Amino acid sequence: MNKQDRLSKILELAIERSSLEVEEVALLLDVSPATVRRDFDALAKRQLLSRTHGGAVASGGSIALPLNYKVARGDEAKERIARAAAELVQRYAIIGINGGTTTTAVARALAARPEFAPGELSDSQPALTVVTNAVNIAAELTVRHQIKIVVTGGVARPQSYELTGPFAEEVLKEVNIDIAFIGVDAIDIATGASADHEDEARVNRQVVDRARKLVVVTDSSKFTKRAFATISPISEIDTLITDDGVSPETVKKFRALGVEVIVV
Repeated sequence: MNKQDRLSKILELAIERSSLEVEEVALLLDVSPATVRRDFDALAKRQLLSRTHGGAVASGGSIALPLNYKVARGDEAKERIARAAAELVQRYAIIGINGGTTTTAVARALAARPEFAPGELSDSQPALTVVTNAVNIAAELTVRHQIKIVVTGGVARPQSYELTGPFAEEVLKEVNIDIAFIGVDAIDIATGASADHEDEARVNRQVVDRARKLVVVTDSSKFTKRAFATISPISEIDTLITDDGVSPETVKKFRALGVEVIVV
C-alpha cells in the first residue's frame, strides 16, 4: 500500500470510528507505529485529523470531501506552491479563489497560518474573507469561524467542484477582492491563463476582474498544455507561483513581460 492509499484508508477509519490509536492502525495497515505517527501528522497538518496523545480523532474537514479528492491530490509541489501563496495574504484581507487541486491546497495553507487564527472576542472583523465558487473549499473553511466565507450560487461541476452560470456571475458583481488566487488548466505566453471549460473560465474571469491583484498558482505541468477558454492574458497577471519543474527559459519569458515569478 503506497502512502496516498494509506492516508485515504486512515481517513476512512477515522470517519468510521471517530478516534484512532497508533498501535491499532499499525496492525490494521501492517506498517510500523512510526509510519502511522508520520501519517497522522501529515493529515493533521492538512487539518483533516486532530492529533491526540497516542492517536488522532476525526476533525470537521475529515467528512467534508470525497477521500480521493482530499488526499490523492495533495502532492508536495502543490503544497509548496500553496504555502508561498498564503504568505502573500495579510490579516483582514479579502481573497477570491477558484476551484481545483492547487487552489484547494492554498485554502488549507491559509487556514493553517497563525495570522488567521481567531482574534480577541472584541474583534468583530473576520480574520480573513474568502470569496469562492468552489463548494469543496467553502465546506472546508466553513468550520473556521474566524474566516468569513462568501459562496457564489450556480450549478456545480462535479469534476472541479466549481459553481458556474449566471447565479455565480451575479454574486461576483457585488464584491471587491484584494487578491485573486486562480488555478488554471494551462498557461502560455501567447494565450495566457486558460481553462478547459468555458463556463468555468467565465466565472474565473469575473473573480479576476473584481480583484486588485491576480496571482496564478499552477504546477509546472500546466506550461506544456493548452486549454480551450481564456481566463486572463499574461498582461493582467501580477504574480505567478509554480514549482521548480518549470524551465529557466520559461521563467525568463514571463519575467520579461512584467510578471513576478515565484518558483518553489
